[in-house]
Amino acid sequence: MKVFIFGAGYSGKAFAAANPDPGSIAITGTTRSTDKFPALHTAGVAPLIFDSASLSSEVRNALAEASHLIVSIAPDDIGDPVLALAEGVIRESMPKLRWIGYLSTVGVYGDHQGGWVDEDGECRPVSRRSVARLQAEQAWQALAHDIARPLARLRLSGIYGPGRNAFVNLENGTAKRLVKPGQVFNRIHAADIAGSLWHLARREADGVFNVTDDLPAPPQDVVAFAAGLMGVAPPPEIPFDTAQLSPMARSFYGENKRVSNNRLKSFGYVFRYPDYCAALQSMLQDGSWSGKGAADARSAIKPD
Repeated sequence: MKVFIFGAGYSGKAFAAANPDPGSIAITGTTRSTDKFPALHTAGVAPLIFDSASLSSEVRNALAEASHLIVSIAPDDIGDPVLALAEGVIRESMPKLRWIGYLSTVGVYGDHQGGWVDEDGECRPVSRRSVARLQAEQAWQALAHDIARPLARLRLSGIYGPGRNAFVNLENGTAKRLVKPGQVFNRIHAADIAGSLWHLARREADGVFNVTDDLPAPPQDVVAFAAGLMGVAPPPEIPFDTAQLSPMARSFYGENKRVSNNRLKSFGYVFRYPDYCAALQSMLQDGSWSGKGAADARSAIKPD
């Protein structure tokens, strides 16, 4: 098993750190800067540069040997940068390829006015970035169909984990409790992104899978819960209508839904952190919330 990751960022590093057999499963991943190489090496990734401008011979050679391809690069204003440069290579020069995993977002579902949505639900994206993501999903689906390879589309909810969570925001003073009545969001811990990705990759699963927790919740409740665990006063509540937000931040609140993970569970995956309460309690207890050091990366779930 040789894995190639386009875009070995936060989720990609969590996936690599959870490698069940580093001695026999090789992982290569791309980044846009050599400054990221040490962190990738620490996570267990052989790093290569991919800058969306060209496809190096090193990347081409690694793709030719890959059995599993993971794509974790978002589309830009002109489309999917991976497909733009590597589609021909994937079609014609990856003879060992057995499976593709595409990391997408639950944003493709758009607004469902707080109702539940599953993988069979209607996709009606609102923001331009979510529209582009759905188009990228469809392009990868067409490619996978043409080359007769299974494609798992993992639709991720709001990502958190070591170094990226409510504790960090409380510590650095950026935590806010914005209140929009009726608004909820789903979340997913990086360890469960890694775990579900390994689960699906090893089974060479095909289809759409929501990778999200069991407990959609108002964002202000998460901040208050984290503050209670830390023993500090939570920041004051701010009515959404009066909040000073960037257009992108405000657009997130234009999509309100509860996302079901039943399909992933029915496929045999067991969540390490089924909700933010369990995750925050665990991260505070073991110290992984800070994201400092290799030990935090290695705390990612080991696949079954």
